Amino acid sequence: MRCLVTGCAGFIGSHLAEALINAGNSVIGVDCLTDYYPRKVKRSNLSALRKMKGFRFAEADLASANLRPHVKGVDAVFHLAAQPGVRASWGATFSHYVRDNIIATQRLLEALKAEPIKRFVYASSSSIYGESERMPTPEDVTPKPVSPYGATKLAAEHLCHVYFKNYGVRAVTLRYFTVYGPRQRPDMAFSRFISRISEGEEIEVFGDGEQRRDFTFVEDIVAGNILALDATPGGAYNVGAGKTVTVNEVIATLELIIGKKAKVRRVQPALGDVRNTSADITRISRDLGYRPRTGLTEGLRKQVEAQTAQVG
Repeated sequence: MRCLVTGCAGFIGSHLAEALINAGNSVIGVDCLTDYYPRKVKRSNLSALRKMKGFRFAEADLASANLRPHVKGVDAVFHLAAQPGVRASWGATFSHYVRDNIIATQRLLEALKAEPIKRFVYASSSSIYGESERMPTPEDVTPKPVSPYGATKLAAEHLCHVYFKNYGVRAVTLRYFTVYGPRQRPDMAFSRFISRISEGEEIEVFGDGEQRRDFTFVEDIVAGNILALDATPGGAYNVGAGKTVTVNEVIATLELIIGKKAKVRRVQPALGDVRNTSADITRISRDLGYRPRTGLTEGLRKQVEAQTAQVG
């Protein structure tokens, strides 16, 4: 298959593009290399891909570029490009989230409406649920995001539905639950914890650290994306580990792996952060055969090893 991966220089996108090529597909990778975190990190994410036969990279902004050359003749689209981050989505920066998460998605769907693609896989987020009234959270609960970021991801989900119903764009939505692993963005918690614990520096923990998350290893997220190629269009699927742990438990595990005690400073919970997340993965397991394979300790060990090697 000929696949388009947007956000291919990012944490998850680079892993997905590599997996698709290793499975015998060709990949057009599109990324605008924004400065939300250092461009050198994104270039590093691309380093292995650039050496792989069947990969072509295009630096392009989905919200303004001519997208026709990138979508012509494509069999499947994995739309991972987005402006990330719950805490940064408030105030004046909200316009960036509208542009990169809503307008960019609409323009991509518009460019694809006349293309006979097999699947459009949209990378959404558990942030669309907000403080869900049901744990684990199934896909049929009413979404109630509590952050501007979550609101833009939900708006893009609705656009996928609009283009599926009106133009037959064969869209499938995947709702990722907190993703970790090698190449995790430097602003994300595990990446910061690993760096600072390793260097004997203080880490910040929001609140009491007893908030629970469904932390999902990046290879399991990639597997969910590939399985979505066989999903019935028009639906949404949670992609998670199917189990939760507290932030304090994560820190304790990292202490054992790294061999150093964490210096913890507790700060006030951030606006838009939910207390708990928990993915009900019944639907994706039943319909697509999804099975998360990497437990937290194994996944954290892989991230620590990769991050330490990168620094070294």
